[in-house]
Amino acid sequence: MGGVAARGIDLAQVKYEWVQPALATLGLLSPARLNLVTGIGLVESNYIWLKQLNDGPALGFWQMEPFTHDDLWKNSLIAPCRSRIAYGLHQLLHGVEPASSQMITNPLYAAGMCAVKVWLAPQSLPAADDAVGMSAYHKRWYNSALGAADPVRNIPAFKRVILA
Repeated sequence: MGGVAARGIDLAQVKYEWVQPALATLGLLSPARLNLVTGIGLVESNYIWLKQLNDGPALGFWQMEPFTHDDLWKNSLIAPCRSRIAYGLHQLLHGVEPASSQMITNPLYAAGMCAVKVWLAPQSLPAADDAVGMSAYHKRWYNSALGAADPVRNIPAFKRVILA
């Protein structure tokens, strides 16, 4: 490494090598969704944890619980009007059946599942450069009222994503 200390995964690479292609495959690419989904992964796992700490159920960098994953497939993606999104997720899986465990080994699929969850939220996305709005949106529509996310403490993470 030529004397340069490793600091983890590059945020711009996550944004443009994982999240952007996943969103494009699903037909959901927009600057706001790109920043939101990248930011959710940053605050959920810091792009370090593939499984929730302390034996929690959440999986992948976006820390989605298997129940949520399975519920999206069973109750949301089954609708004919969402077949384009389901088809895109199948493309991200490269012939493998949808399973929550794929969110550990396939970051594009995990990013896609995160994007689907926020796509189904009834509230419009915040502006692409609105870190405060994105942090609040993450808490309300992805994390949950009982979840550990702090919409004030997470604002700097969303600012980093916007600048990446």
